Amino acid sequence: MTQTPTAQTYLSDLTARMTRLFEINGEAIGAAAAAIQRTAEADGLVYVFGTGHSHTLSEEVHYRAGGLAFTVPILATMTMVHEGAVASTAYERMPGLIANVLVRYPISARDILIVVSNSGINAAPVEAARHGKERGATVIALTSVEYSTSAAHGRPRIADIADIVLDNLSPAGDAVISLPGTELRAGPVSTSLGAALLNAVLAEAAARLQGAGTAAPIYRSANLPGANEINQALVTRYRPRNPHL
Repeated sequence: MTQTPTAQTYLSDLTARMTRLFEINGEAIGAAAAAIQRTAEADGLVYVFGTGHSHTLSEEVHYRAGGLAFTVPILATMTMVHEGAVASTAYERMPGLIANVLVRYPISARDILIVVSNSGINAAPVEAARHGKERGATVIALTSVEYSTSAAHGRPRIADIADIVLDNLSPAGDAVISLPGTELRAGPVSTSLGAALLNAVLAEAAARLQGAGTAAPIYRSANLPGANEINQALVTRYRPRNPHL
């Protein structure tokens, strides 16, 4: 049997952080779920924005089996990694750039804007959080409090702007595995932790909606019975307000 101690260490570290997510974020998860419930009952939307690898969480909740249909990803190619990773890193740090992206999404006071940024200090996510506040939306930051605190050096953080802060518990620099004979570290954890935390919030919100007598608009996996009819009805309902359906 092949020995893989580093893989085991990585997964053990990730599991330990996963276990602590609710311990650290229990109150914030409840607040976020309650805000999402209010938004759903007002027929609002939950927008999700991130740059670089953080943008994957906006896609994680979009048209997702088991996911809420009123989530809308905010997507801009220039801030994503698939057509120019180096350029996207530069773009997410440029002040004033993201305003031209956000005008495509009519965020309002009945909506929620979730801003995902591990470091929490780059211009694009900070300006997105401010935009959400200006539009009267409830702003939720999904970030690493440890990383953003160590990297800020007096700069604003999304954690300072948001109404609710979800801490993904990733370390400064994201990676958790020290490599022998070098200062390099491998094994990033922010995406796994962030996705788990985000889905926990949305699942809690869905359960609260059902408990309050409001049907939670949940997409069904395409291979389950009745999925086509259920999903098509949700697409028809939300497509006029979700440009990515």
